[in-house]
Amino acid sequence: AAALDTAEDFEVLEEEEEEEEEEDDLSELPPLEDVARPAGPPREDAGQRDGDAPGDPHEWLDVLGSGLLKKKTLVPGRGVDTRPTKGQEVTVRLKATLEDGTAVEEDPALTFTLGDCDVLQALDLCVQLLEMGETALIVSDAKYCYGAQGRSPDIPPNAPLTLEVELLGARDAPDLELLSGKEKIQLANRKRERGNYFYQQADYVLAVNSYDIALRIIGSNSKVDFSPDEEAELLDVKVKCLNNLAASQLKLDHYKAALKSCNLVLEHQPGNIKALFRKGKVLAQLGEYREAIPILKAALKLEPSNKTIHAELSKLVKKHADQRNVETEMYRKMLGNPGASSTPRKCKDKLPWSIPWKWLFGATAIALGGVALSVVIAARN
Repeated sequence: AAALDTAEDFEVLEEEEEEEEEEDDLSELPPLEDVARPAGPPREDAGQRDGDAPGDPHEWLDVLGSGLLKKKTLVPGRGVDTRPTKGQEVTVRLKATLEDGTAVEEDPALTFTLGDCDVLQALDLCVQLLEMGETALIVSDAKYCYGAQGRSPDIPPNAPLTLEVELLGARDAPDLELLSGKEKIQLANRKRERGNYFYQQADYVLAVNSYDIALRIIGSNSKVDFSPDEEAELLDVKVKCLNNLAASQLKLDHYKAALKSCNLVLEHQPGNIKALFRKGKVLAQLGEYREAIPILKAALKLEPSNKTIHAELSKLVKKHADQRNVETEMYRKMLGNPGASSTPRKCKDKLPWSIPWKWLFGATAIALGGVALSVVIAARN
């Protein structure tokens, strides 16, 4: 599919590439893995280490029940009622290390929105279980960190991480209605860039999640007046998010959702090449070649030198021709016509009704004429 909407031009394209419950819910996102609300008493078999006794508050907690993400309290916090909730802005002290103890990340005051996947998923999931002031050790499989891609140059692919985290603070997120135009643009762009990161990591579900959050920020009501330039910039961010959302939905085979995202772009910018290109691809995936071809032709007309559109259009024209041939053959079989190239069979036994049509019409006319003449003669008598 087309490249993501960043500052790059469309020429960098590479060959790779629902009904909503709420008006601004564009993603139909599959539910992300989540943790249960504050857990009950720890299980006796919950990954004990170093001789920890059952019920010891410092034993390992299997957060997801899969053994891939575990948390252990090092310094107790101020109680369960001080745990942060999703949507709040939290600040933590973070130190991340590889299995051999090599430090790969340290931040004395990392701030992020809890539950928005702004950070490593391991951190996003486990901070919900931290009490204020608590320091915990988190051991995570690569799946919830940097995955199969790793992070060049310091984190290799499929590398598990150990995170030491201290919860320093939590506060309610800012009211979107009170954000200035500049603040709203910056916040939406951060979510969009996070979506781009997930897309590049081939984690398309989380990419959709981030783009959807950005779109909700842009679409939120405001009690602050924006300048024309700010309005234009917000629209630009919205179009980029929708285009990238469509690209992610295509990767997930969510064709109806992707089609909706493309149409929303084209409502604002009818000549948006990326939206036209992706809409053509979506329609092709749905087998609607007749509709897809003129859309790709429109995109090609806007940028005749684009090789990716050329290749996609050529492929669709061939598929459409093949589809028409199949349909034609099917109709021939349904109508009992083996085709013009085959030799017609001679009918040996002519049926009584196999009389040329012109003979039938002539005989009918003669009969009707005779009836009319009889009527005239009867009337005269």
